[in-house]
Amino acid sequence: MFYHEGDQLQYPVEVEEPDPIFAKMLQEGIGGVEGELRVALQYMAQAMGLPKTEEFKPYRRALIDTAAEEFGHVEMYVTAVHKNLQGAPVQLKEEVLGGRDYATLAGLQPRQFLSGGLNPQFVDANGAPFNGNYVVASGNLAADLQSNIAAESTGRQLACRLYEMTDDPGMKDMFSYLIARDTMHQNQWTQMLKDLGDPDDPYDVLPIPDSFPDEAENQEYNYAFMSTDIEEQSNPDEPWTTGTSPDDEGEFSFFNQQDLDGYEPDVEESKPETYNSPIPDGEDALVGDEDDSKDGK
Repeated sequence: MFYHEGDQLQYPVEVEEPDPIFAKMLQEGIGGVEGELRVALQYMAQAMGLPKTEEFKPYRRALIDTAAEEFGHVEMYVTAVHKNLQGAPVQLKEEVLGGRDYATLAGLQPRQFLSGGLNPQFVDANGAPFNGNYVVASGNLAADLQSNIAAESTGRQLACRLYEMTDDPGMKDMFSYLIARDTMHQNQWTQMLKDLGDPDDPYDVLPIPDSFPDEAENQEYNYAFMSTDIEEQSNPDEPWTTGTSPDDEGEFSFFNQQDLDGYEPDVEESKPETYNSPIPDGEDALVGDEDDSKDGK
Protein backbone atom coordinates (compact mmCIF):
# COMPACT_ATOMS: atom_id res chain seq x y z
CA MET A 1 0.00 0.00 0.00
CA PHE A 2 1.37 3.38 -0.99
CA TYR A 3 0.53 6.89 0.02
CA HIS A 4 1.50 10.02 -1.87
CA GLU A 5 1.33 13.68 -0.90
CA GLY A 6 0.53 15.24 -4.26
CA ASP A 7 1.66 18.79 -3.57
CA GLN A 8 4.92 17.98 -1.81
CA LEU A 9 8.33 17.11 -3.19
CA GLN A 10 10.92 15.28 -1.11
CA TYR A 11 13.34 18.18 -1.62
CA PRO A 12 12.97 21.62 -3.30
CA VAL A 13 13.49 21.76 -7.07
CA GLU A 14 14.14 25.27 -8.34
CA VAL A 15 15.33 26.46 -11.75
CA GLU A 16 16.40 30.08 -12.12
CA GLU A 17 17.27 29.97 -15.83
CA PRO A 18 15.36 27.30 -17.81
CA ASP A 19 17.61 25.32 -20.12
CA PRO A 20 15.79 23.03 -22.59
CA ILE A 21 19.02 21.32 -23.60
CA PHE A 22 19.76 20.47 -19.96
CA ALA A 23 16.23 19.04 -19.77
CA LYS A 24 17.37 16.49 -22.36
CA MET A 25 20.33 15.54 -20.17
CA LEU A 26 18.06 15.19 -17.15
CA GLN A 27 16.15 12.45 -18.96
CA GLU A 28 19.05 10.07 -18.22
CA GLY A 29 18.25 10.36 -14.52
CA ILE A 30 14.66 9.29 -15.21
CA GLY A 31 14.77 6.54 -17.82
CA GLY A 32 18.45 5.74 -18.20
CA VAL A 33 20.23 2.65 -16.91
CA GLU A 34 21.75 4.83 -14.16
CA GLY A 35 18.41 6.49 -13.40
CA GLU A 36 16.03 6.67 -10.47
CA LEU A 37 13.25 4.62 -12.06
CA ARG A 38 15.64 1.69 -12.38
CA VAL A 39 16.58 1.61 -8.70
CA ALA A 40 13.02 2.29 -7.51
CA LEU A 41 11.71 -0.75 -9.39
CA GLN A 42 14.79 -2.80 -8.51
CA TYR A 43 14.48 -2.33 -4.76
CA MET A 44 10.73 -2.94 -4.87
CA ALA A 45 11.15 -6.16 -6.85
CA GLN A 46 13.87 -7.36 -4.49
CA ALA A 47 11.71 -6.68 -1.44
CA MET A 48 8.78 -8.59 -2.91
CA GLY A 49 11.02 -11.57 -3.58
CA LEU A 50 12.26 -11.96 -0.01
CA PRO A 51 10.75 -14.61 2.28
CA LYS A 52 8.03 -13.20 4.56
CA THR A 53 9.84 -14.29 7.71
CA GLU A 54 11.06 -12.34 10.73
CA GLU A 55 14.66 -13.00 9.69
CA PHE A 56 14.25 -11.04 6.47
CA LYS A 57 11.78 -8.45 7.75
CA PRO A 58 14.40 -5.68 8.42
CA TYR A 59 15.91 -6.10 4.96
CA ARG A 60 12.51 -6.09 3.27
CA ARG A 61 11.53 -2.96 5.17
CA ALA A 62 14.75 -1.17 4.16
CA LEU A 63 14.30 -2.13 0.51
CA ILE A 64 10.70 -0.91 0.43
CA ASP A 65 11.55 2.35 2.20
CA THR A 66 14.36 3.08 -0.23
CA ALA A 67 12.26 2.10 -3.25
CA ALA A 68 9.61 4.62 -2.21
CA GLU A 69 12.31 7.24 -1.67
CA GLU A 70 13.63 6.62 -5.18
CA PHE A 71 10.14 7.17 -6.65
CA GLY A 72 10.35 10.54 -4.93
CA HIS A 73 13.61 11.16 -6.77
CA VAL A 74 11.87 10.34 -10.07
CA GLU A 75 9.33 13.02 -9.18
CA MET A 76 12.14 15.51 -8.53
CA TYR A 77 13.75 14.78 -11.91
CA VAL A 78 10.37 15.09 -13.64
CA THR A 79 9.81 18.47 -11.99
CA ALA A 80 13.29 19.60 -13.04
CA VAL A 81 12.58 18.63 -16.65
CA HIS A 82 9.27 20.54 -16.57
CA LYS A 83 10.94 23.66 -15.24
CA ASN A 84 13.82 23.52 -17.70
CA LEU A 85 11.44 23.15 -20.66
CA GLN A 86 9.66 26.43 -19.87
CA GLY A 87 9.93 28.74 -22.87
CA ALA A 88 11.40 26.07 -25.14
CA PRO A 89 10.92 26.74 -28.88
CA VAL A 90 8.60 24.35 -30.68
CA GLN A 91 8.57 25.56 -34.29
CA LEU A 92 11.09 25.34 -37.10
CA LYS A 93 10.43 28.91 -38.23
CA GLU A 94 12.50 30.15 -41.12
CA GLU A 95 13.52 33.29 -39.27
CA VAL A 96 15.19 31.32 -36.46
CA LEU A 97 17.01 28.77 -38.58
CA GLY A 98 20.68 28.99 -37.73
CA GLY A 99 20.00 31.28 -34.80
CA ARG A 100 19.96 30.70 -31.04
CA ASP A 101 16.37 29.48 -30.92
CA TYR A 102 17.03 26.92 -33.64
CA ALA A 103 20.18 25.76 -31.89
CA THR A 104 18.13 25.24 -28.73
CA LEU A 105 15.41 23.41 -30.65
CA ALA A 106 17.98 21.16 -32.31
CA GLY A 107 19.40 20.26 -28.91
CA LEU A 108 16.05 19.25 -27.40
CA GLN A 109 14.95 15.69 -26.76
CA PRO A 110 12.42 15.40 -29.64
CA ARG A 111 10.04 13.10 -27.79
CA GLN A 112 9.67 15.61 -24.97
CA PHE A 113 7.67 17.68 -27.45
CA LEU A 114 6.50 15.23 -30.09
CA SER A 115 5.30 12.51 -27.70
CA GLY A 116 4.85 14.43 -24.46
CA GLY A 117 3.91 17.99 -25.40
CA LEU A 118 6.91 19.48 -23.59
CA ASN A 119 6.65 16.99 -20.77
CA PRO A 120 9.18 14.44 -19.46
CA GLN A 121 9.21 10.90 -20.79
CA PHE A 122 10.31 7.56 -19.37
CA VAL A 123 13.24 7.58 -21.79
CA ASP A 124 16.97 8.23 -21.50
CA ALA A 125 18.87 11.23 -22.85
CA ASN A 126 18.94 9.66 -26.33
CA GLY A 127 15.20 8.99 -26.34
CA ALA A 128 15.50 5.22 -25.84
CA PRO A 129 12.60 3.93 -23.71
CA PHE A 130 13.23 2.66 -20.21
CA ASN A 131 14.11 -1.03 -20.30
CA GLY A 132 12.90 -3.39 -17.59
CA ASN A 133 16.02 -5.48 -18.16
CA TYR A 134 17.91 -2.82 -16.21
CA VAL A 135 16.24 -4.16 -13.06
CA VAL A 136 18.18 -6.80 -11.10
CA ALA A 137 16.20 -8.93 -8.65
CA SER A 138 17.83 -12.36 -8.47
CA GLY A 139 16.15 -13.73 -5.36
CA ASN A 140 19.52 -13.94 -3.59
CA LEU A 141 19.79 -11.03 -1.13
CA ALA A 142 23.60 -10.98 -1.10
CA ALA A 143 23.77 -10.86 -4.90
CA ASP A 144 21.09 -8.17 -5.03
CA LEU A 145 22.83 -5.99 -2.44
CA GLN A 146 26.03 -6.05 -4.48
CA SER A 147 24.01 -5.03 -7.52
CA ASN A 148 22.46 -2.23 -5.49
CA ILE A 149 25.88 -0.90 -4.50
CA ALA A 150 26.87 -0.82 -8.18
CA ALA A 151 23.58 0.85 -9.16
CA GLU A 152 24.01 3.56 -6.55
CA SER A 153 27.63 4.05 -7.63
CA THR A 154 26.73 4.68 -11.27
CA GLY A 155 23.71 6.74 -10.20
CA ARG A 156 25.90 8.95 -8.02
CA GLN A 157 28.38 9.28 -10.86
CA LEU A 158 25.57 10.44 -13.16
CA ALA A 159 24.37 12.98 -10.60
CA CYS A 160 27.91 14.33 -10.21
CA ARG A 161 28.25 14.73 -13.98
CA LEU A 162 24.90 16.52 -14.22
CA TYR A 163 25.97 18.76 -11.34
CA GLU A 164 28.99 19.81 -13.40
CA MET A 165 26.89 20.42 -16.53
CA THR A 166 24.81 23.23 -15.03
CA ASP A 167 25.48 26.62 -13.54
CA ASP A 168 21.93 27.01 -12.26
CA PRO A 169 22.03 27.35 -8.44
CA GLY A 170 18.71 25.56 -8.00
CA MET A 171 19.81 22.60 -10.06
CA LYS A 172 23.12 22.39 -8.23
CA ASP A 173 21.24 22.38 -4.93
CA MET A 174 18.97 19.55 -6.09
CA PHE A 175 21.95 17.46 -7.20
CA SER A 176 23.78 18.20 -3.97
CA TYR A 177 20.89 16.47 -2.21
CA LEU A 178 20.67 13.55 -4.66
CA ILE A 179 24.43 12.96 -4.48
CA ALA A 180 24.19 12.90 -0.68
CA ARG A 181 21.39 10.32 -0.79
CA ASP A 182 23.44 8.13 -3.14
CA THR A 183 26.26 8.29 -0.60
CA MET A 184 23.91 7.01 2.08
CA HIS A 185 22.45 4.28 -0.11
CA GLN A 186 25.87 2.93 -1.07
CA ASN A 187 26.77 2.74 2.60
CA GLN A 188 23.48 1.22 3.77
CA TRP A 189 23.60 -1.58 1.20
CA THR A 190 27.24 -2.26 2.10
CA GLN A 191 26.34 -2.41 5.79
CA MET A 192 23.50 -4.85 5.08
CA LEU A 193 25.86 -7.01 3.06
CA LYS A 194 28.19 -7.12 6.06
CA ASP A 195 25.25 -7.84 8.34
CA LEU A 196 24.41 -10.96 6.33
CA GLY A 197 27.81 -12.44 7.15
CA ASP A 198 30.70 -11.44 9.37
CA PRO A 199 30.27 -7.78 10.48
CA ASP A 200 34.05 -7.35 10.25
CA ASP A 201 34.31 -8.97 6.83
CA PRO A 202 31.96 -7.81 4.02
CA TYR A 203 33.32 -10.60 1.80
CA ASP A 204 32.16 -13.31 4.16
CA VAL A 205 29.13 -13.88 1.91
CA LEU A 206 31.34 -14.84 -1.06
CA PRO A 207 31.10 -16.75 -3.27
CA ILE A 208 27.44 -16.16 -4.13
CA PRO A 209 25.48 -18.34 -3.77
CA ASP A 210 27.46 -19.63 -0.81
CA SER A 211 24.99 -22.47 -0.32
CA PHE A 212 26.38 -24.38 -3.32
CA PRO A 213 28.54 -27.26 -2.03
CA ASP A 214 32.24 -26.43 -2.31
CA GLU A 215 33.16 -30.01 -3.16
CA ALA A 216 31.07 -29.81 -6.34
CA GLU A 217 33.34 -27.10 -7.76
CA ASN A 218 36.30 -28.00 -9.92
CA GLN A 219 38.97 -27.50 -7.25
CA GLU A 220 41.72 -26.97 -9.81
CA TYR A 221 40.21 -23.79 -11.21
CA ASN A 222 38.03 -22.18 -8.52
CA TYR A 223 40.78 -19.74 -7.40
CA ALA A 224 43.04 -19.73 -10.48
CA PHE A 225 43.48 -16.59 -12.58
CA MET A 226 43.60 -17.39 -16.30
CA SER A 227 45.87 -15.47 -18.69
CA THR A 228 44.51 -15.48 -22.24
CA ASP A 229 47.44 -13.60 -23.78
CA ILE A 230 48.65 -15.16 -27.02
CA GLU A 231 52.12 -15.28 -25.51
CA GLU A 232 52.67 -17.44 -22.45
CA GLN A 233 52.92 -15.30 -19.33
CA SER A 234 54.45 -15.77 -15.91
CA ASN A 235 52.61 -15.09 -12.68
CA PRO A 236 52.67 -11.28 -12.18
CA ASP A 237 52.25 -11.78 -8.41
CA GLU A 238 49.27 -9.46 -8.20
CA PRO A 239 46.86 -9.65 -5.23
CA TRP A 240 44.41 -11.56 -7.42
CA THR A 241 46.96 -14.13 -8.64
CA THR A 242 48.67 -15.02 -5.37
CA GLY A 243 47.73 -15.13 -1.71
CA THR A 244 44.50 -15.84 0.13
CA SER A 245 41.21 -15.09 -1.59
CA PRO A 246 38.84 -12.50 -0.03
CA ASP A 247 36.41 -15.23 1.03
CA ASP A 248 39.24 -16.93 2.98
CA GLU A 249 38.33 -20.24 1.35
CA GLY A 250 41.14 -20.59 -1.18
CA GLU A 251 44.56 -19.52 -2.39
CA PHE A 252 44.92 -17.60 -5.64
CA SER A 253 47.05 -19.12 -8.39
CA PHE A 254 47.90 -18.33 -12.02
CA PHE A 255 47.90 -20.33 -15.24
CA ASN A 256 47.99 -19.80 -18.98
CA GLN A 257 45.07 -20.78 -21.16
CA GLN A 258 47.58 -22.59 -23.39
CA ASP A 259 48.01 -25.08 -20.54
CA LEU A 260 44.47 -26.35 -21.10
CA ASP A 261 43.92 -29.34 -23.34
CA GLY A 262 42.01 -28.01 -26.32
CA TYR A 263 39.30 -30.11 -27.88
CA GLU A 264 37.20 -30.07 -31.00
CA PRO A 265 33.53 -29.51 -30.20
CA ASP A 266 31.55 -32.64 -31.08
CA VAL A 267 28.54 -31.03 -32.70
CA GLU A 268 26.09 -32.95 -34.86
CA GLU A 269 25.31 -31.88 -38.41
CA SER A 270 22.37 -29.52 -38.81
CA LYS A 271 18.96 -31.08 -39.25
CA PRO A 272 17.67 -30.86 -42.85
CA GLU A 273 14.61 -28.99 -41.61
CA THR A 274 16.77 -25.99 -40.65
CA TYR A 275 17.99 -25.44 -44.24
CA ASN A 276 21.34 -24.38 -42.84
CA SER A 277 23.22 -26.11 -45.66
CA PRO A 278 22.59 -26.51 -49.42
CA ILE A 279 21.15 -29.84 -50.47
CA PRO A 280 24.00 -31.96 -51.89
CA ASP A 281 23.91 -32.81 -55.59
CA GLY A 282 21.81 -35.83 -56.38
CA GLU A 283 19.87 -35.71 -53.10
CA ASP A 284 16.14 -35.18 -53.05
CA ALA A 285 14.66 -32.06 -51.54
CA LEU A 286 13.25 -32.29 -48.05
CA VAL A 287 9.66 -31.50 -49.04
CA GLY A 288 7.65 -31.79 -52.26
CA ASP A 289 7.81 -34.45 -54.95
CA GLU A 290 10.91 -35.32 -56.89
CA ASP A 291 9.93 -33.39 -59.99
CA ASP A 292 9.42 -30.18 -57.98
CA SER A 293 12.78 -30.60 -56.31
CA LYS A 294 14.60 -30.83 -59.66
CA ASP A 295 13.10 -27.87 -61.47
CA GLY A 296 15.83 -25.48 -60.44
CA LYS A 297 13.69 -23.43 -58.10
